[in-house]
Amino acid sequence: MSLADTVAHLSPERWETAGRLLIRKALAEFAHERLITPEPEDGGYVVRSDDGLTAYRFTAVRRALDHWQIDAPSITRHHDGVEVPLAPLDFFIELKESLGLSDEILPVYLEEISSTLSSTCYKLTKPEVTSAELARGGFQDIETGMTEGHPCFVANNGRLGFGVHEYLSYAPETASPVRLVWLAAHRSRAAFTAGVGIEYEDFVRQELGEATVGRFHGKLAGLGLDPADYLLIPVHPWQWWNKLSVTFAAEVARRHLVCLGEGDDEYLAQQSIRTFFNTSDPRKHYVKTALSVLNMGFMRGLSAAYMEATPAINDWLAQLIENDPVLKSTGLSIIRERAAVGYRHLEYERATDRYSPYRKMLAALWRESPVPSLRDGESLATMASLLHVDHEGASFAGALIERSGLAPAEWLRQYLRAYYTPLLHSFYAYDLVYMPHGENVILVLADGVVRRAVYKDIAEEIAVMDPDAVLPPEVRRIRIEVPDDTKLLSIFTDVFDCFFRFLAAHLAAEGVLEEDGFWRTVAEVTREYQESNPELADRFRQYDMFAPEFALSCLNRLQLRDNRQMVDLADPSGALQLVGTLENPLAGR
Repeated sequence: MSLADTVAHLSPERWETAGRLLIRKALAEFAHERLITPEPEDGGYVVRSDDGLTAYRFTAVRRALDHWQIDAPSITRHHDGVEVPLAPLDFFIELKESLGLSDEILPVYLEEISSTLSSTCYKLTKPEVTSAELARGGFQDIETGMTEGHPCFVANNGRLGFGVHEYLSYAPETASPVRLVWLAAHRSRAAFTAGVGIEYEDFVRQELGEATVGRFHGKLAGLGLDPADYLLIPVHPWQWWNKLSVTFAAEVARRHLVCLGEGDDEYLAQQSIRTFFNTSDPRKHYVKTALSVLNMGFMRGLSAAYMEATPAINDWLAQLIENDPVLKSTGLSIIRERAAVGYRHLEYERATDRYSPYRKMLAALWRESPVPSLRDGESLATMASLLHVDHEGASFAGALIERSGLAPAEWLRQYLRAYYTPLLHSFYAYDLVYMPHGENVILVLADGVVRRAVYKDIAEEIAVMDPDAVLPPEVRRIRIEVPDDTKLLSIFTDVFDCFFRFLAAHLAAEGVLEEDGFWRTVAEVTREYQESNPELADRFRQYDMFAPEFALSCLNRLQLRDNRQMVDLADPSGALQLVGTLENPLAGR
């Protein structure tokens, strides 16, 4: 590929389209988070720049949860009363004060916006696949066919650290096959932990195959090293070339780390960019790797210290689900993080605190594949796909409903029982919460109908909010203290505001299901759950799903304030940006 070819996706026409789409999202989400206040004007709305000289005019439909559904073609920009072209980078500079962007954060945020726009331009070069076609596609066709990313975050494809050739090699939307780099890590600095019944030697041979393990051991022996002294660690190729070979140079020089080369299996990057699906053998484990790339408010590393407890936390949750009749009846399952390996760079550890990115450069985990659990006629789709809209404006969710032959409200009910009911029960019965966004849930489908849900990304994301909960010693890390009045935000914010808000709006805009019908169905499934579990009545009263309103928790405000680390991991609830309230769409139903 020539130098010019690497940026062939960056054309004036695609940049204009990408910019218009991004400004539409920025206006909608910043209005939702009350950073800007669109004013009614001539049947539409106007947003003015900080200095009042530039105006953005557009038409929009206002929906439940203060959702702004803005018509992208209607957006115009006017300076001193004269219409001028849309320019997305200018948009953020013109509204810098309103958005609270500091002089330090602004250029880095603009870099993330530029990267996000470049990603959209690339997606615009791909063959146009309709949602109806995608609804009949395979698991990885759907995974790599997503065009939007996180629905709330405006700068959601920053990936700062990737050059353009690395973007083309490793971004999920490019669907490029990837072979992982394997390192041998000396056991004096590395640790392998695994779930019940898993032994290191057998596990590695199953994942890599006898021939590859033999080849790697041969390389170590050829250097006069004993393979028994080392653990094998899979590494993202970017991490090896850009970080480990330089930042960990002392470890390589001293043979604490030995580069063994690439493995034989091919993988595809998933929506999270650092997790890989094995396409050579889809029944094998996903591999999640450390990746020191800045994306959506965090450096995407993996902590060696956190990895040690990961399998035990997964085993604990799997057992809880297995022993709970309500969770079992919903069909819920998790794909467990079965094994983890982490490397501790002792000098960087002495130089940093436990949250430093320098402690998160070399670790990996293996997560079960959902493929072996499929029954005849079942297929998989990331839940993020429900919010996908194709080039014709048709949603993937609408295409599944059409394929299912069910009435839209009945299709929704089936989906809610699979995905939402387990979240309610986990909260009310165990004070247990997940991070249940679209990328963390896989849906099992049959003829377009959601049969059951699979939760993933367990050890880093779940929490028990009961400070008195009795947990096994190795699981205690997940216990956190959260003020009573914010506990239900784990559902109101994470599910209602950050997912259902968009799903309801898409279905209503297409004429598939009116908003009132959507929220009425959510209310019915909520009551159905509560009525079938009367022993939890006191909890239902204490934490009221039908309360008139709930606090508006703002995600973009976190990123605009600090786009390198949005949340203090030691106190996640303390970082919340709460701005006023939203009317609860379940109230009075």
